[in-house]
Amino acid sequence: MQHLTIVTTGGTIDKIYFDDKSDYKIGAPQIGEILGQLGVAFQFDVIPILRKDSLHMGAEDRALVRSTIEAQPHRHVLVTHGTDTMVETARELANIKGKVIVLTGALNPARFQGSDAVFNIGCAVAAVQTLPDGVYIAMNGRVWDPAKVRKNRDANRFEEVAG
Repeated sequence: MQHLTIVTTGGTIDKIYFDDKSDYKIGAPQIGEILGQLGVAFQFDVIPILRKDSLHMGAEDRALVRSTIEAQPHRHVLVTHGTDTMVETARELANIKGKVIVLTGALNPARFQGSDAVFNIGCAVAAVQTLPDGVYIAMNGRVWDPAKVRKNRDANRFEEVAG
């Protein structure tokens, strides 16, 4: 892989804490800074299209994610996304041809000590360059088929769908 296209949609990975309001807001995408600090050996561009909590994403937002990915000239695409509806978006992207698309996010903001963001991004980068064309989710140290995974909100992790 010589080039990675990164599409950002918001989610916890990009949340920042506003002390004045004792509230969290979605800030600028963190992934470009993270990859830059890690000194990755490939080119990448970051295309920020949304700054939303995934619970607030609807059909129009998913259509925007899809059309943005379809318009990209490069095969390898990583999408940062909120974890609550990541599976739904991945399923919506399932029949895009000629691309490897990996969605990832974080259960804790990237700016927080001990966040899973850097680990998940690393897993996603490895996955996007080694998997065949298709759509995948990289979370909790595993690569998931969107048709066979769900987020367990009580346990705050992704798990295989039984059946």
